[in-house]
Amino acid sequence: MRLIALLIASLFITTAQAQAWGWKSHTATTTTTPPAVPLVTPAPGNFDYYVLSLSWSADWCATTGDARHDPQCASGRDYAFVLHGLWPQNEQGYPDNCHTSQRDPSRSQSAAMTDITGSAGLAWHEWQKHGRCTGLSAQAFYDTARKAYTSIAIPPELRHLNKQIDVAPSVIVDAFIAANPGLKRTMIAVTCDKGKIQEARICLTKTLQPRPCSPEAARSCHLSGAEMDPVR
Repeated sequence: MRLIALLIASLFITTAQAQAWGWKSHTATTTTTPPAVPLVTPAPGNFDYYVLSLSWSADWCATTGDARHDPQCASGRDYAFVLHGLWPQNEQGYPDNCHTSQRDPSRSQSAAMTDITGSAGLAWHEWQKHGRCTGLSAQAFYDTARKAYTSIAIPPELRHLNKQIDVAPSVIVDAFIAANPGLKRTMIAVTCDKGKIQEARICLTKTLQPRPCSPEAARSCHLSGAEMDPVR
């Protein structure tokens, strides 16, 4: 009840125009760093677990996507948290940009991911940087990413957000825990960028079950309040 009261109360706090932020940018005062330093010579399939990264679409659109006339940002798309990526992670460090014998996805395979990524380009980028490190084929990686995304319930208070709010990142964590039985605080981190909620990052086993994050992946934003734009 305390969680719901806090989140509902936050709906009535109108904040000023959001500051700009990008998918990958971080600042020392308001953000967490990416979860660890990449390995120098990554090998496909050699990792400990996944980080499921969910980005708040409306803020990306307000600061970046609108200027690009990105279809993701069109009115009525109804994107809340979209799939940023499914990232191989180690207890220390993480692999990226691996060399693999697997073929790259076709345009149609990447386009088929837009209902959860918002962009075929983002799906392709995530395959190129992270998917190649999983040891999976491109289609198997996309299928695994979709399964991971659909395994986590988006809190209804956020899924239907219809006005800009100012909310503590810890309340977002509480909302995800309430919506996902078995999810614990040690398994999720919420990041901020330039005073805004940026991402929810959830740690999953290779079989896509929630698990505790390693210290490097568990770094969360500790602002007392951060902005979230409404779902478009």
